[in-house]
Amino acid sequence: MRTAKFRIGQVVRHRIYPFRGVIFDVDPTFSNTEEWWNAIPEDVRPLRDQPFYHLLAENEETEYVAYVSEQNLEPDMTGEPVRHPQVEEIFEEQTDGSYVPRSVEIH
Repeated sequence: MRTAKFRIGQVVRHRIYPFRGVIFDVDPTFSNTEEWWNAIPEDVRPLRDQPFYHLLAENEETEYVAYVSEQNLEPDMTGEPVRHPQVEEIFEEQTDGSYVPRSVEIH
């Protein structure tokens, strides 16, 4: 069994492309559509058998949700807050720049 390298609430950045974000969910292995998988150029397509992370992501121009393989992520050490509009509804920001999930009431 493989353990995820990153955790929910951690701010990470893509190793190749200029975006960063906060992790809000983790899949133990690839769990997206074949269409999504086939849209990735074969020469840079990651292995399926690794954790994949759901990010509230941002680049210089916009905010969005990203799905990224573990091999393509690294910790973001800037300490800068993530500006994605959903961050505040899901997380509380910590003094070190990381995030913890907000308490959720279940009815």
